Amino acid sequence: MNLFELIKAELKALFTNPVVMLTVFGGVVFYSFLYPLPYSHQTPREQKISVVNLDHSQTSYQLERMVDATPQVQIVQRDTTIAAAKQAFLAQEVSGILVIPEHFYKDLLLGKSPTLSYAGDASYFLVYGTIVEGLASAGGTLAAKTTVSRLVMEGTPIEQASKQYAATQLNMKPTFNPRMGYIDYVVPAVFVLILQQTLAMAAGLMGGTQKHGKGYWTHCPTSQLLAVRCLILVAIYFLLSMYYFGASFSMQGVNQLAQATHLLAMLLPFLLGSCAIGIWLGSILPRRELVTLVVLVSSMPLVFSAGFIWPTESIPSVIVWIANLFPSTPAIQGFLALNQMGANWQQTAPYFTQLWIQAIVWLAIAGWALKRHK
Repeated sequence: MNLFELIKAELKALFTNPVVMLTVFGGVVFYSFLYPLPYSHQTPREQKISVVNLDHSQTSYQLERMVDATPQVQIVQRDTTIAAAKQAFLAQEVSGILVIPEHFYKDLLLGKSPTLSYAGDASYFLVYGTIVEGLASAGGTLAAKTTVSRLVMEGTPIEQASKQYAATQLNMKPTFNPRMGYIDYVVPAVFVLILQQTLAMAAGLMGGTQKHGKGYWTHCPTSQLLAVRCLILVAIYFLLSMYYFGASFSMQGVNQLAQATHLLAMLLPFLLGSCAIGIWLGSILPRRELVTLVVLVSSMPLVFSAGFIWPTESIPSVIVWIANLFPSTPAIQGFLALNQMGANWQQTAPYFTQLWIQAIVWLAIAGWALKRHK
């Protein structure tokens, strides 16, 4: 069998295998719409809370209006007692409770710092953090207004008082994530892992399907079979990667700062290494369905050890070392630096080198596994 016939046979094996086709095209395209969907609103907004106002002063009602005006919080009910608000919270009618204490206005006039109490379920950390942020924003604004009013009454010009009510001024300028959203934070990294996992599954399923039969794959040289299979799958995934880093990112509004040539250069060793892992799994596992199981089970550990969700300095060194055996770990760091952070090629060169080392090693392991099986 010559090279042209081998390529033709591999293409036929790929396009006539419905499981592989569903994994390659269905999985990649499906995930491009499904995965960003939960993050479409970026951050939680308009969380429902109950207010227990024990002060009943004009200032306390003003605080209520300020809290309700924040984009993070919506006051849906007002209870007269903490016990009533607690029942509404336990019945999941509200996500949190704000308690304005007695003598709230009096303490403000006396220059004291009244304590606003908040209760919520911190196990839902996104919801909890959003509500706390809204309440802190409203409380800080009211405190600033009270301080400015006191300074004006003491004879300080209002323009000067508006600048001196706090010892420091906060000027937030988000870097690398200008929208402060979860799509910009999560999707670019997870898409890299999706490319690796679906490619590994596709290569493993092709090998697993052919493992217990006889055909062209048993007669051609191992090196040719490995080269042709990687060539076809990597070429297809180059196109799918261009869709991910191009059209899909554009639809989600994600940063695209890298040059196309840099992305394509980084993709080559990443896709070769991912394909080699799939070929190795298809050769060593006794049944083809185990390839999908192993790849899926490995997805969560690889995500959490890649360094973008949890800093690598806080992860045990053994886990970091194991994670760096797989292409997704340096690829995520490299693609994030290039495309989301605007790094130059010299800054990402260590990831590129690591990916090529991984690709060479994994290709050698895959070739050994194929030859051993034959």
